[in-house]
Amino acid sequence: MSDVEVSAEINAAAEKVWSLVSDLPRMGEWSPENNGGRWIDGANGPAVGAKFRGRNAKGLRRWSTTCVVTDATPGKRFAFEVTYGPLSISTWEYDLSGNGSSTRVTESWTDRRPAWMKVASGPVMGVIDRAAHNRREMEQTLASLKKAAES
Repeated sequence: MSDVEVSAEINAAAEKVWSLVSDLPRMGEWSPENNGGRWIDGANGPAVGAKFRGRNAKGLRRWSTTCVVTDATPGKRFAFEVTYGPLSISTWEYDLSGNGSSTRVTESWTDRRPAWMKVASGPVMGVIDRAAHNRREMEQTLASLKKAAES
């Protein structure tokens, strides 16, 4: 079960929406915290097992994480696990349900950080309530994604 789940109805075909959410280098165009990513270790696009490095920023803070794609079903689902070194950080999922010209996209985040990291990361990252923070940012991401997909 996810910690945060946000949905939006987008007036675009599910395949188009999926091609946007699975285009990691472009994710920074929609997300307020993620600055995009790049495929690594020989990966060149969304496929189960593909790895990418995600770049993030919040104010002056900058960090990157390693991610592994766990689901890449075109038009249906895109999901990945996030790690920082040996630590599991989170799971991100985009589930799409389309009816041809419209798609309901649900973005989900599940916190996988160990308890000590949840406590320590508040002052370090400047985010005390990560779930509330992510909800706001996910709402912004889906609004920006909707605008891009419908243009």
